[in-house]
Amino acid sequence: MVHKVAVFRKEHFNAAHRLHNPEWSEDKNEAVFGKCNNPNYHGHNYELIVQVTGPVDPETGYVVDMKILSALLKEFVVDRFDHKNLNLDVEEFKTLNPSAENIAIVIFSILRPKIDAGLALKIRLYETERNFVEYPVD
Repeated sequence: MVHKVAVFRKEHFNAAHRLHNPEWSEDKNEAVFGKCNNPNYHGHNYELIVQVTGPVDPETGYVVDMKILSALLKEFVVDRFDHKNLNLDVEEFKTLNPSAENIAIVIFSILRPKIDAGLALKIRLYETERNFVEYPVD
């Protein structure tokens, strides 16, 4: 019998961003995004939880080697996003509004090719203690 197990790795990064649609007027941006449209940006202490699901390897007892997953997250997410202005410093957000939803999708797209295709990948991103997103959804 093959047992599927979900394993989780939690990381943290701090980043600034501004939610803004350049196609809209300043009034509409203010109405839709409120304080998140501050032209001087604002920051969050993001909590990232990466879930990898798959069968347990009978030789290692692992779904995925957590040391390898940790190193991937550090190199490709934390080092890239931590203490950055997402709008200005991260290429994907130069033309994409850095909402929590879009940040989760970008993180997924960065990690997906680096994790065995036979394993399911899910991103949970907390923007605040009470506001979080997951991608993809079932």
